[in-house]
Amino acid sequence: MTLFLFTFFLVYGSVHVYAFLRAKAALDFSAAAGVCLLLFMLVMGLAPIIIHALERAGLELSARIMAYIGYTWMGVLFLFFSYSLAVDFYRLLVYLGGVILGGGLSTLRPSPRSVFFLPLVLSLATSLYGYFEAMDIRAERWVLKSPKIPLEVGRIKIVQISDVHLGLIVREERLKRILRWVKAENPDILVSTGDLVDGEVCRLNELAELLKEIKPGYGKFAVTGNHEFIAGFENAKCFIENAGFTLLRGEGITVRGMLNIAGVDDPTGKRFGLARDVSERSLLSSLPREKFTLVLKHRPLVSEDAKGLFDLQLSGHVHKGQIFPFSIITWLYYPVDSGKVNLTDTAFMYVSRGAGTWGPPIRFLSPPEVAIIELVHGS
Repeated sequence: MTLFLFTFFLVYGSVHVYAFLRAKAALDFSAAAGVCLLLFMLVMGLAPIIIHALERAGLELSARIMAYIGYTWMGVLFLFFSYSLAVDFYRLLVYLGGVILGGGLSTLRPSPRSVFFLPLVLSLATSLYGYFEAMDIRAERWVLKSPKIPLEVGRIKIVQISDVHLGLIVREERLKRILRWVKAENPDILVSTGDLVDGEVCRLNELAELLKEIKPGYGKFAVTGNHEFIAGFENAKCFIENAGFTLLRGEGITVRGMLNIAGVDDPTGKRFGLARDVSERSLLSSLPREKFTLVLKHRPLVSEDAKGLFDLQLSGHVHKGQIFPFSIITWLYYPVDSGKVNLTDTAFMYVSRGAGTWGPPIRFLSPPEVAIIELVHGS
């Protein structure tokens, strides 16, 4: 965790320095203005730490205000940096073209002010669009046929929510939008594949009550994500259970004699000494093999020793990058960053884009979703 924080703040601080130098070259402001901008950037760079401290101190209103400002700035800065790199690439092409052709391309070179203001305007416009995209929750539907679904049952509807990140920014309004989809589908099973909460959840009791109103016929099941441990596991566990979910931590059950549901802890718990480190092979081998087996696992990684022992894995975590082009980076680490994939002829995985947001209240080219998966009898 210490290494992660060091790396994060090193990279985040470097991006601030890059943006400052761009602003200085374009605006040529005074020393006093430069000091003020540096102080602002210092506060914004340390915003995650400040927000956490305010939240732990019980200053919820101050923490929420700081979260909106600090995390929105984070999104705008990331987009500014991305657009600036694109402009830098264009400038490099113009420079190389001039070298190859012996000059004559100077008119194509953007001015320092253009180099600063073009990415700035684009990042602000994208952030505004991304705020509304983050509120535009969509339903993704998938019908999966399996001979393991009893003929007399015919159809089992599962609704998956993932990465809601209930906390300082994602609150009652967003949760109600998500639950409208859930209620409209009237699922047999509701599952949460991690990161349901994000923050000091002891002050989110009213949100747990909203979730508790959902009472599917075959139950509600959840697994931990990395943020359940980061936020404080005991509080997160209490919230999930108060919301009516059965929390599966390296364990599995057979629901109504029809299908197996197994869940494992996110590996982040190991850093805190809290994860139940259970072999997925031994866990799945203990369940009736003739029944359809559903695995809930926060990260979209398939355990090699579990292959052939389950029919469907539901995951989340990646948000499909949440803000393009960050999705390119996440795709390099998680090749299946959203949607469904055939693992074998009889085993599948579905990765949710998530219904909430982490950090910036922005999504760009990664709309939030609620997944509706119907298991039907068939070959």
